[in-house]
Amino acid sequence: MFPRRLLPLALACALAGGACAPAAAAQPDLPTVLYGAAYYHEYMPYERLDKDVQMIKAAGFNVVRLGESTWSLWEPEDGRFETAWMDRVVDAMGKAGIKVIMGTPTYSIPAWMARQHPEILATKFNGAKNTYGMRQNMNTDAPAYRFYAERLIRRIAAHYKDNPNVIGWQVDNETGSYGAANDDVFIRFQHYLEKKFGTPENLSRAWFLNYWGQDLHSWTDLPRPDGAQSTGYKLEWSRWSQMRVTDFLHWQAQLVRECAGPRQFVTHDFAGSLHGDVNESAVAQKLDVAGVNIYHWGTQDQYNGAAQKLDGDFTRSLKRGNFLVTETNAQTTDWSSSFQYPPYDGQFRQDVYTHLSNGANMVEYWHWASIHANQETYWKGVLSHDLEPNRAYAEMSRTGKELQKIGQRLVDLRIRNDVAILWSRDSLNAINDMPFAKQSQWGSAGSNADYGSEVRQIHRALYDLNVGTDFVFPDTADLSAYKVLVVPSLYIADDALLQRIAEFVRKGGHVVMGFKSGFANENAAVRWTMAPGPLRQVLGFHYQEFSNLAQPLALKGDPFQAGDDNKVRHWAEFLQLDTAKALAWYDHPFFGRWPAITANQFGAGKAVYEGTYLSDKLQKAVLQSVLQEKGLIGPDQQLPSHIQARTGVNRFGKTIRYYFNYSGNPATFTYRHKTGTDLLTSRAVKGDEAVTLAPWDLAIVEEN
Repeated sequence: MFPRRLLPLALACALAGGACAPAAAAQPDLPTVLYGAAYYHEYMPYERLDKDVQMIKAAGFNVVRLGESTWSLWEPEDGRFETAWMDRVVDAMGKAGIKVIMGTPTYSIPAWMARQHPEILATKFNGAKNTYGMRQNMNTDAPAYRFYAERLIRRIAAHYKDNPNVIGWQVDNETGSYGAANDDVFIRFQHYLEKKFGTPENLSRAWFLNYWGQDLHSWTDLPRPDGAQSTGYKLEWSRWSQMRVTDFLHWQAQLVRECAGPRQFVTHDFAGSLHGDVNESAVAQKLDVAGVNIYHWGTQDQYNGAAQKLDGDFTRSLKRGNFLVTETNAQTTDWSSSFQYPPYDGQFRQDVYTHLSNGANMVEYWHWASIHANQETYWKGVLSHDLEPNRAYAEMSRTGKELQKIGQRLVDLRIRNDVAILWSRDSLNAINDMPFAKQSQWGSAGSNADYGSEVRQIHRALYDLNVGTDFVFPDTADLSAYKVLVVPSLYIADDALLQRIAEFVRKGGHVVMGFKSGFANENAAVRWTMAPGPLRQVLGFHYQEFSNLAQPLALKGDPFQAGDDNKVRHWAEFLQLDTAKALAWYDHPFFGRWPAITANQFGAGKAVYEGTYLSDKLQKAVLQSVLQEKGLIGPDQQLPSHIQARTGVNRFGKTIRYYFNYSGNPATFTYRHKTGTDLLTSRAVKGDEAVTLAPWDLAIVEEN
């Protein structure tokens, strides 16, 4: 039986077979771009380590990720540890000059653990209990789980702490809350509420629990979250779920630092971005470098780099610096065989440079070799099921050889943007609880649009305009680095955040803000002042009514030249102008008395407000008009539609300009910057020169 409390540090280190001491954070010091794949020799149907290593090296790969998926081999029985199976892989990679990032194997528990401690499995709302078989099925707070995880992490980290081939650690894998609502999770939630609100009466007032007579006067009366109707309760539970993930990953990062080598960095691979139950910016505070698994579902004719840029921009913003792509598409993806769309020629290579242009310092495929059975059979790797060289391997090898020559000029790209999007996870969760575009009134169907779709629409509009974009967060204290701040529907915000936005405008910034902003406070209670509450002065209007829109509405006179897309939908606020001016009005006998889009001069800046959900083209046109006013429209915003540009400064102080042709036809553009050299061809590129890119090709110009 495991101890009822975690092992003391000294005993844990002794069991791990080596001394553990707290270590300072290690920043990755990379001489060149890391390029490789996750490698699972344990999945192979026959012995082929030597052949794999030879092929990996021949492809120009210089890094692999190992070990995160097979706890059952690290510890086949309770307390019996095995490392020889991994040692031979690490040694073979090291002899070939291939570096290793080791993963902690904690996201999929072994069968013996589930049998001995069924309480580890997550219990979800209404008592539904996970069964064994699927990964990520546990309550990561369970004492037994934490005991076993700590014991294994310390042992593995101490074992490889002095291994020069192991350059870093990935803690866990795509961690989420897993919907755990076990008794221990609920009790800790109650204690968290006690600390935050002080008394149950304070909580009752904040959550308006006198509704339906549900006031609390004793903490023991706190109901479970299963059937909660309180908007405040549901929002706080979502925050608690995020805090659990943050605590778990911070805990793992600290364990690794105590036992790993001081030169080894710590990362985590977020599952893309824009999640409701993971606070990526909070997690990233204790990581040396952020990692992300970026999968794009658009390939072949739908391939355009937009999805990669969204996840890349978000992850780069977490620590305001470079990041690692810990997984990305190799060939095809999906947990079935229904979406097998392998990339066209050129798209494998283009994908790597797309990630690098967004600030990635590493690109790793998931994974090296396609798996021959089970859930991810058709989530194919670099090699297909025959495990022989193929079209993907050939193109990736070409890319690897290019990176061996120019990778040192692309790594550590510094990106500075003038535009940022404010991402509010609270608004995502609260709007999901009270959607504005639900598909049916009483059914459980989804929504036609939501906060996430609005964020993606805004980011895609800026992407199409070739405008570099960062993300900022509700706790970002200083917004002054930006000229334009785009604020999607900020439904949940405390007064301090709204004041920071107002100050940003007053000091000369431009804000573009979405509907519903400022409507509810930090406890998901609608403000009891005239909407838009504390934003009234900076926005220059007030309103009391709003309406869903049964059908899309046109705007009078097509003010932004959107043509057939001069339409709005889903939601309309009845804005009454104070100091603001109308930029667009609804074209409708009833709604036409109210403006749809307004602008208000406030201090040295301006606030543009969208009181409705715009069409994609209309959103792009509104943003373009704001960028034009702020002087942010230049030659790269006038490129042909299929040409995308990225800009940064490399470690040598030289400006790097990427140009991508995301189309199946040749595309020509005029290069309107300083003379430079295309690093891929070594050809000089002069200002005002016409440059032609082949289908699915790119140029990387380093300015002289």
